Amino acid sequence: MKGNEAIAEAAIRAGCRFYAGYPITPQNELCEYMARRMPEAGGTFIQSESEIAAINMVYGAGSAGARAMTSSSSPGISLKQEGISYLAGAEVPGVIVNMVRGGPGLGSIQPAQSDYFQATRGGGHGDYRTIVLGPGGIQEAVELTMLAFDLADRYRNPVVVLGDGMMGQMMEPVRFPEGPPPSLSPKPWATTGTPGRDRPNIINSLYIEAEACERHNQHLLQKYREMELREVRYELVDPEAEYFLVAYGTSSRICRAAMARAVADGLRVGMVRPITLWPFPRAAIERVVGRARAFLTVEMSAGQMVEDVRLAVEGRRPVYFFGRTGGAVPTPQEVMDCLKMIREGRGGEW
Repeated sequence: MKGNEAIAEAAIRAGCRFYAGYPITPQNELCEYMARRMPEAGGTFIQSESEIAAINMVYGAGSAGARAMTSSSSPGISLKQEGISYLAGAEVPGVIVNMVRGGPGLGSIQPAQSDYFQATRGGGHGDYRTIVLGPGGIQEAVELTMLAFDLADRYRNPVVVLGDGMMGQMMEPVRFPEGPPPSLSPKPWATTGTPGRDRPNIINSLYIEAEACERHNQHLLQKYREMELREVRYELVDPEAEYFLVAYGTSSRICRAAMARAVADGLRVGMVRPITLWPFPRAAIERVVGRARAFLTVEMSAGQMVEDVRLAVEGRRPVYFFGRTGGAVPTPQEVMDCLKMIREGRGGEW
């Protein structure tokens, strides 16, 4: 299946029954698929009048207890940021898929990873966090999309699936879980009316009194700490290697090809592949920093995740960066050339 379509099907099989979105390349196939399949699954598809409307429809549907999702690409996600902050502040679960394109501004429709800061730092206002999942292939995109709904419900928080234009457009074999859709846990906090209750539930992120607002923020902070403790995911390839590539998503696939070539050049190269981009898997760096000679972070950006790598390494080893921007995709040979320069003591930023 094509990546965008596989993510849409995974969402439906995870119990998503409300989708609101607005067309933008390179994620349009996701909207198209949802438009056809959601009515078949008994769900609701809405092509909203704007990205802002879409995320606020997700806010409403999620508040009523539905598993809800929206998707877009970089400029569209920028428009959704206020709504994502409201979801986090009001503790409403929702899934947001971003198939990143080259930027900033309108940029290009080519793949990029330049929305890392926006996704992992929270592009909206206020102290909030979202779990960010970065699939390395279409099968993993299916699995992480299904996981995203579980995590969103578990923590009552928005969860971001961060892909890119290439991930959305390429096709790979996928396998979906067999059996009936999962039975979902009740949501007694949802705004489903008042049967059996004396008072209606209220979904709100407005706390006028400073003390009340601080208590709410402290409550959210405690939840984010729990996410950092429980939800870190990563892949560590060859922990006994001398040099380590750090890459996620499409870049990690390129790095795998570079690793295969490194063997022929007498280089033993491993890889740290963050699957959760937030919480960032510092533990993976910690496992190998003692023996690693150097780290090379590879991204389709001007260098964003490399800041998290440097924070995790804490100056104990050199951290180098190689990136392509604006929709240009690194090649395995370029990564190999960087590794050779690092080995020869000519490493720097490329």
